[in-house]
Amino acid sequence: MFLMEKLLERVSHILEALPYITKYSGKTVVIKYGGAAMAKADLKDSFAKDIVLLKYVGIHPVIVHGGGPEINRLLESLKIPTEFVHGHRVTDAQTMDVVEMVLTGKVNKQIVSMINAQGGKAVGISGKDGNLAKAKKTPVEIELEGKEIQFFDVGLVGKIESINPEILFNLQKEGFIPVISPVAESPEGESLNINADTFAGEIAGALKAEKLILLTDTEGILIDGKLATGLNRGKVKDYIRKGQISGGMIPKVECCLTAIDQGVRRTHIIDGRVPHSILIEIFTDQGIGSLIE
Repeated sequence: MFLMEKLLERVSHILEALPYITKYSGKTVVIKYGGAAMAKADLKDSFAKDIVLLKYVGIHPVIVHGGGPEINRLLESLKIPTEFVHGHRVTDAQTMDVVEMVLTGKVNKQIVSMINAQGGKAVGISGKDGNLAKAKKTPVEIELEGKEIQFFDVGLVGKIESINPEILFNLQKEGFIPVISPVAESPEGESLNINADTFAGEIAGALKAEKLILLTDTEGILIDGKLATGLNRGKVKDYIRKGQISGGMIPKVECCLTAIDQGVRRTHIIDGRVPHSILIEIFTDQGIGSLIE
């Protein structure tokens, strides 16, 4: 009897997912992959399985990845100092060489191999491939309550000017899973470092994705220590002005707002430290993390 109850419990979980499989089959979900989910073996394994499962049930995952810890380690070994402004890495020419080498040459290929090992068909590209992304060098804009807007030059850091998603549509049509490193090219041919969260938001907008999901190392957006969800533009901007959303969380929430403006239906900031957090978000009634819409 106990065994039968366990089996029925498993079946009930599968049935809970059924309406979501039906709803999202044929739709695109853009996932920003980063943080602990990229560092721990069990989390890497669960991420790869989640992505392959999404593809097999008819959902089209598109991955945009970070790689900050790997970049930091190599910069440290080369004795190149690192500085961040408002969640953006200050990037000179020497740092940019390291960023591109790590993101496009190493991390991207590791993720591709990981997904393929679970039965997927992943292809790694950067924003420079197929004219996917064009960007321009831009300062970081900071606005805090009671202060004037300030601009900071952070070097070879870019803002996306345009996305040409043709290469992504072609990959999806052939059954491939695109894995994208957040490096783009300027009109002058310079390589530019793009915040991975921001890049993911632009990709989601260009694809008119059903969902944008950002994996983080927190439960989601924490306001006064409590998880906040069901947020909109007004609430997010107010939290930023008051300093309740700060640091690296700012690019995440701003990219969610950008994606929504461009037609993405829902955006989610979820805990990548939880195994199978992507499946929990997409296929369960309760979901996980913070929703911005």
